[in-house]
Amino acid sequence: MARVWNFSAGPATLPLPVLERIRDELLDWHGAGMGVMEMSHRGKQFTSIIEAAEADLRELLNIPANYRVLFLQGGATQQFAQIPMNLLGAGRSADYIVTGAWSKKAFAEAKRFGAVRCAASTEAEGFLNLPKAHDFDAAAAYVHLCTNETIHGVEYLADPVLPGAAPLVADMSSHLLSRPVDVSRYGMIYGGAQKNVGPAGLTLVIVRDDLVGHAPASIPTVMDYAVQAANGSMLNTPPTFPIYAAGLVFQWLKAEGGLAAIDRVNAEKAALLYACIDNSGGFYRNPVDPACRSRMNVPFTLADPALDAAFLAESQQAGLVGLKGHKSFGGMRASIYNALPLSGVQALVEFMNEFARRH
Repeated sequence: MARVWNFSAGPATLPLPVLERIRDELLDWHGAGMGVMEMSHRGKQFTSIIEAAEADLRELLNIPANYRVLFLQGGATQQFAQIPMNLLGAGRSADYIVTGAWSKKAFAEAKRFGAVRCAASTEAEGFLNLPKAHDFDAAAAYVHLCTNETIHGVEYLADPVLPGAAPLVADMSSHLLSRPVDVSRYGMIYGGAQKNVGPAGLTLVIVRDDLVGHAPASIPTVMDYAVQAANGSMLNTPPTFPIYAAGLVFQWLKAEGGLAAIDRVNAEKAALLYACIDNSGGFYRNPVDPACRSRMNVPFTLADPALDAAFLAESQQAGLVGLKGHKSFGGMRASIYNALPLSGVQALVEFMNEFARRH
C-alpha cells in the first residue's frame, strides 16, 4: 500500500528515513539482540541513546550550557500545571498572553495554582492576529505565551521582543525545530513531541538554570524540574521509545542541513499553500492576519460549507489525509510540519486548484 500525504496536526507524519531506520532496528538495536522498547532505561545502551539525543538537540538549537534539557511525559498540557507549580512562587503572579485555544487553556490551568493575569488577548478578534498592546506586571514571575497556535494558525514568526525583565516561557509544541530559535531569549521552552520532534508520549522542556530549584516542597516530586534534572530525566522510567525516535529525528535534521535549511523549505511550503488560498478568487479563505500566519498549521474554509464533505472525501481518495479542521474553527486545516516534503504540499495545491475548478 502506498503511503499517503498526512496533514494531521498531531500525531503527525514522521520522516521516512527515520521510520525506515526504526523498522530496521526494531528487533535488534545495534547488535543488542533486542529492540529499544525492551531495554532497561538504566543500562548503558539506552544511556547512550538519551545522551546522544540531548547532544544533538543542543547542537540543533544551539542551547546554552546554562539550560537544562528534560525529556518528560504528560504532554504540553501537563506543563500548563507544572510551570506555575515550579515557577510561580509564593506571593507572586505571572502574566499570560492569550492568542488561541492552547494559550487560553494554559492560562485557565495556571489560575488553579496562584495569581495569574491576562496581559493581552486576541480572543475578541477571533484569535486572528497577535496583540498590539500588553499590560505587563513589572513584578511578574514569568510571561507565558504560545508561539504557534495549532488550532487557529497564528504564529510568532520571529522570537518575540517584549518589554520587561520577566522570563519568557514559551509553548512551542507545534513549531519547535521548524526554524532557528534564540534559546537565550527565553527562560523556558517546552512542547509535546508529536508535531516535529517524534511520536506522542515525549515532552521536551528546555529551562534555564536559575529557574530550577524554587518549587515548594508541597508539589509532587515527579513534577519538580530540579528533581528531574538531578536524575537526568530518569526519576522514573522515561518514554524510552519516543526518546529514541526523537533522537533519530534530530539526526535526520542535522543531515538535512540543520534548522536554517529546514526553515527555508518550510517557508517555501507555506508560501505555496497560502498563494493557492489567496489566489482562489475567494473559493478558499484563510482569515488570519498575513503578518502572523502560521507556517506549520494552515486553517482554511471553503466559500460554500456545503462542499466540505466532498472536499474531504475526494482529498482522501487522492491520498491526502488529515485535512479536516478543528471543531472550534471548522473548515479544513493542513499541518505542514518538517517531515512533510514540498512534494506533499504541491500535491495538495494541485488537488485544491482542480477541486475549485470543478466546483
